[in-house]
Amino acid sequence: MTGVHVSLVDVYVIRASGPGMDFLVLRRGPGGRCPGSWETVHGHIDPGERPGAAARRELAEETGLVPERLYNLSRVESFYDHSRDEVALVPVFVAWVGSEAEVTLSAEHDRVEWLSPERAKGRFAWPRERRAVGDIVVLFGGGGGGGGDAGAVDDVLRVE
Repeated sequence: MTGVHVSLVDVYVIRASGPGMDFLVLRRGPGGRCPGSWETVHGHIDPGERPGAAARRELAEETGLVPERLYNLSRVESFYDHSRDEVALVPVFVAWVGSEAEVTLSAEHDRVEWLSPERAKGRFAWPRERRAVGDIVVLFGGGGGGGGDAGAVDDVLRVE
């Protein structure tokens, strides 16, 4: 019987850029899954690990970054993994980093770019990533003034 499991996280890394925000997009390197595709930080939740902790760990492993603020985007994506006959539920997070933060790529990726929301939507390979960009823009507005403020819902969405 097909199982349902909270097993993955997505983490959208953003930084303030003038009156707006830029999104971090990562290109998958050769030798792994989906080589050449562009994506956000994404990874498995380890046994016994909470999704927020997995988001912080995956962010550090894939980019070397530590968030100034971490948010729950208030959405859960789903992905059917036919190899496991499992529906994976994917909690989605937003990590604000400083405008001068430097990315250190893991072996999973071979290129990084900071892009405006519209350009990031065009670059991301997965439709769920394009949809999430729209939600982030709605919740966080222009992102200027240092970013990381979800306005009236900040107290509910902020993880750290």
